[in-house]
Amino acid sequence: MNDQKLDFTIERLGECRFASPMEGVRFTCNDERILYHDRLSDICRCLEEGLEPPALELAGPRERIFFEPQKIACGIVTCGGLCPGINDVIRAIVLSLYHHYGVGKVYGFRFGYEGLVKRHGPAPLELTPETVDQIGELGGTILASSRGPQEPAEMVDYLVELGVGILFAIGGDGTLKGAGAIAAEASARRYPLSVIGIPKTIDNDISFVQMTFGFETAVTEARRAIYAAHSEALGARNGIGLVKLMGRDSGFIAAFSALVDSQVNFCLVPEVPFTLAGFLAALKERLDTRGHAVVIVAEGAGQDLLATGAERDPSGNIKYGDIGTFLRDAIKGHFTQSGTAINLKYIDPSYIIRSQPANPHDSALCLLLGHNAVHAGMAGRTNMVVGLWNHQITHVPIELATSRRKKIDPEGWLWSSVLASTGQPREMF
Repeated sequence: MNDQKLDFTIERLGECRFASPMEGVRFTCNDERILYHDRLSDICRCLEEGLEPPALELAGPRERIFFEPQKIACGIVTCGGLCPGINDVIRAIVLSLYHHYGVGKVYGFRFGYEGLVKRHGPAPLELTPETVDQIGELGGTILASSRGPQEPAEMVDYLVELGVGILFAIGGDGTLKGAGAIAAEASARRYPLSVIGIPKTIDNDISFVQMTFGFETAVTEARRAIYAAHSEALGARNGIGLVKLMGRDSGFIAAFSALVDSQVNFCLVPEVPFTLAGFLAALKERLDTRGHAVVIVAEGAGQDLLATGAERDPSGNIKYGDIGTFLRDAIKGHFTQSGTAINLKYIDPSYIIRSQPANPHDSALCLLLGHNAVHAGMAGRTNMVVGLWNHQITHVPIELATSRRKKIDPEGWLWSSVLASTGQPREMF
């Protein structure tokens, strides 16, 4: 994809004929944009090619809105794995719909997209300010979740029956693609449905989104596991602390966790290949020189070392092998063969991390994303996600957000910083 020619145009349902009921706020003009590029050289290159530098639509409340608030219902659905902050987003959406716009009916669909198919049941929850009052203190999602696609036609049938004008879909890549399919089905029927995605992925791997909610909480919780691994490694001769963290295709949690307090000596991520022999040789050198080591590995790292098939989960993702237990056993076997006594402690905090409530910074981000999702929906935007870019909330077309995984650049500043912090070899072959 040529980043110079990115099209961030956001679909709209039609003319905004109603005045917003909001008062005392700064309204966002429809032509306000945030530059995609943050380097002068990239902007100059666009201008030299006769192109307008790509820019994202700025989020925020509009003076004129598309929907008459008292005449529509809205729906919220959560899909995929758990992530800190989902309940905060639900709460922010509900409170904004009720208090900013006066929408009187908000449905919470249960168990992901299954809940949008009437024959599956159960009936949706009715969400009010009272029912969501304290949910930000809870991990997980009060709506429950699931994986796997449903037929867009059946989902739109139910939304039409319920009179839903805006659907908020909270989820990752697969969820957003499903939301795009719902928007396309509604458009084909000429049914005015606004579909707004709020990107939820603990891996922080959604393109054109600077940071997803829950990611900072995940790094904070990962630090606790790394601290325990470091303490265990220091407490024994040839101690090794091995921690497996989440990160199927993108190693951002592992990379940022390695930078937290410089206790990590090896950071293994999906974007940077290594061989088992190369890693074990580097680990032995570390033990010989310092007597202990802390290793963190993202779940998607080193998959080429595992004999896994092409089995897929309900969302269509290939089921990965367990790189954590593989490395645990490989390290033990290697040093046993060489006659070197080691003391290895293996920690997998994945499900503990993802089920935590959001920390204060993530909670604030959730509120901003939730509020701005509502503003976008009420203004008739559709087939889009709200995200963070250059520290401001923006609108991104679903097609762009799901066009590719955001990944660590092995030649970029982040990975260079990880190498400088850990001291691991740039290549382990």
